[in-house]
Amino acid sequence: MLEKFHLDIKSRDFIANPYPQLQELRDNMPVFYDEQWNQVFFTRYDDISTLLKDRRLGRSILHIMTREQLGWPPPDPRQVDFDKFQNKVFMDWEPPEHTRIRLLMAKAFTPRHIESMRPKLEVTTKQLIDNVIDSGKADFVHDIAEPLPIAMIADLLGVPEEGRNNLRPWSAAIVKMYEQGFSEQDQDEASTAARDFMNYIGQLADERRAHPQDDLITALVNVEDEGKKLSEDELRSTCIFLLNAGHEATVNASSLGLLNLIRNPDKFQQMKDMVDSPDCEDFLKTATEEMLRYDSPLPMFERWVLEDMEYNGVELKKGTEVALIYASGNRDPRYFDNADEMDLTRKDNMHLTFGMGTHYCMGAALARLELQILFKALMKRMPNISLNGDPVYSDGFVIRGLKSLPVAF
Repeated sequence: MLEKFHLDIKSRDFIANPYPQLQELRDNMPVFYDEQWNQVFFTRYDDISTLLKDRRLGRSILHIMTREQLGWPPPDPRQVDFDKFQNKVFMDWEPPEHTRIRLLMAKAFTPRHIESMRPKLEVTTKQLIDNVIDSGKADFVHDIAEPLPIAMIADLLGVPEEGRNNLRPWSAAIVKMYEQGFSEQDQDEASTAARDFMNYIGQLADERRAHPQDDLITALVNVEDEGKKLSEDELRSTCIFLLNAGHEATVNASSLGLLNLIRNPDKFQQMKDMVDSPDCEDFLKTATEEMLRYDSPLPMFERWVLEDMEYNGVELKKGTEVALIYASGNRDPRYFDNADEMDLTRKDNMHLTFGMGTHYCMGAALARLELQILFKALMKRMPNISLNGDPVYSDGFVIRGLKSLPVAF
């Protein structure tokens, strides 16, 4: 029988530093049931990585069970527009529908296209640093970490400059619904944001049908596989998902990465020493992977049990929701040597941050490229960057990062 324990993932102290409690759970209660969240939690790397690849678990459940069977109340009218968006997010679907959309996406979201963004990434990064360098201080989150990935994913999709100011507020409102214990205000704001976002993407899609451009919205409007195209709602939701997922994790990864470098001066110095070396590019690839492992910007994902199953002696009933704590698995010493140390030269770093299996993150290549270019530029242009006040952590754990990181340079 599963042990019961309540993990207070909304605690400010836990969000700021979850790792001591996660270590205790890994050692003493690696699997437990939380009555308040009504989820079975897994904290060890091997369990998480295995379950991510187990097709008996999925990102959605309503395709095989009704709300009544699950004991859920009727759909909440407060979030009808959010649900309209969320129900068409292909990353939450299962094969064959997930496979259909992912294949369509792959035709437009190619590695060559991502690599072609390198010059633009370098220019945008330089401009953001130029904007603040003479002042000697900045809020790293607001001034650099947020605008960089938003600019890149907006360029990739083809969102014009005049339409970009709303992207971050819309996204911030929507992602609150992925946290545990959201409020009625969160529901209202997320639904309003989803409605406005869907309408805006619909307008852009109509413009691209009439006047095609060299961008991802145009490609998604026209892409098809064996005669099948994206429906209007699929197109809108896919673009919103890409905009949200394409910057939320990267904002948090870059902010947490810089904070951890500053808190570990020897690692900071190591990175500075490497940026002018012939091995710089290889080092940056390894170093940014370690940042993603050491302090994950996406600490927890959920999965639904699609059929009655047993896993390592744990009975999981169909319709059960499991919580996979990536942040804990990424610090599991059973898999990673010196797991609590940030080792910028760590090899074979198969961290969990981008997931595994069918739902592996499609934007991983872009996130990696953004981080590598950003940290190279920071080490060259701001070699003495330091804290200029206390960092402020986000309000949630499922998507965890910093709301503010005051720095001086």
